[in-house]
Amino acid sequence: MKIYIIIPAHNEASFIGQTLQSLADQSLKPDKIVVVDDSSKDNTSEIVEKFASKYPFIELVKNSSSNEHAPGSKVINAFYKGYYKLDDNFDVICKFDADLIFPESYLEKISAYFENDNLAGIVGGFCSIQQKNKWIPENLTGKDHIRGALKAYRKHCFIQIGELKPAMGWDTADELLARFHGWKVVTDDSLLVKHLRPTGMNYFEHSGRKQGEAFYRLRYGTLLSLIASAKLAAMKMNPFAFLHYISGYFTAKNKKRPFLVSEEEGRFIRKLRWANIRKKFA
Repeated sequence: MKIYIIIPAHNEASFIGQTLQSLADQSLKPDKIVVVDDSSKDNTSEIVEKFASKYPFIELVKNSSSNEHAPGSKVINAFYKGYYKLDDNFDVICKFDADLIFPESYLEKISAYFENDNLAGIVGGFCSIQQKNKWIPENLTGKDHIRGALKAYRKHCFIQIGELKPAMGWDTADELLARFHGWKVVTDDSLLVKHLRPTGMNYFEHSGRKQGEAFYRLRYGTLLSLIASAKLAAMKMNPFAFLHYISGYFTAKNKKRPFLVSEEEGRFIRKLRWANIRKKFA
């Protein structure tokens, strides 16, 4: 099974070396790794070039973008800068973050899921964070969701869901659309990846509003968006985040921001979300 990996990176000099070394040391080697240096001001590129000189399957691509803080869109635009440098001779395409340390058998284990289940469309483990001397799960999502940092797609699923959305919420939209097309999203909580820069270390009000906008653009509707906002704010332990999410939702609604999914896909998404809520209270 041929695995291609794309890693968008912006000012990741402190971490990218550890990420690449953990991928180079995998029991199942990736066939290609493309690191997209997205206008870094540090020596990210120099570190990647050293790895590329040692490992022929690693390549550096440089991308120029603005310094604007644009959650979702910048990382996906950088991802596609790397994607279009690749051929299509792969079985699995991965979008990984540049601040992770993968366990040695990570790629081997996700490959096994794809090989053993033809309906496995997206597969991944979970991020962990260091607290004192222990690495514990970074509990920011449910057990049925794969973080944007750890996406691995079967080729046919990746093609069928269409291009990843260059907007906040892309890493939810992809899974919802995969399920819409009949694919499974497979998670394994025994696959813990070390997250060197935990999510939420820097919370931006702008990002919160963009998250609320994403709920609208995914056609959640008002009640589901309120529930999702409350849940996410609770997981982040930030009550102000709830206000930012809701503000972003209603601003997007008032401005009639374009949707990320079709009406049919939206109906499926709402039905799926309500079914999951009922299941939790059953």
